[in-house]
Amino acid sequence: MSRAGTWLKMLGVGIVICVGGPALVEKLRPTDAELIQRYNPELRERSMREGDRRAQEFDDYVTKLKEWSKSDKSIWFAAKEMEEKRLAEQQAIQNQTKEQARIQREEMRKELMGEK
Repeated sequence: MSRAGTWLKMLGVGIVICVGGPALVEKLRPTDAELIQRYNPELRERSMREGDRRAQEFDDYVTKLKEWSKSDKSIWFAAKEMEEKRLAEQQAIQNQTKEQARIQREEMRKELMGEK
């Protein structure tokens, strides 16, 4: 077979693979509606109920990733710093709450001691 025939044959095979492969996958892959129809009723209900929440969580995560990627640091270090910052804020709020409770207890104790 001549070189031109070999090239044409390879071109034909390449086109069949490049076009036919994705077309076959698209034909065989079920749609989201078909997948949901295959769920049992409990899973279908839970999926419908939690779908919006999961989508929101994913959007929040992507937003955080975009924010972390703006930093000059690695995403992992930026995420760790953000987590440390969040924990520090949470600890500060907890300490403030404890302090307010302690002050309130002292005031109550003073009121009780003053009344006796």
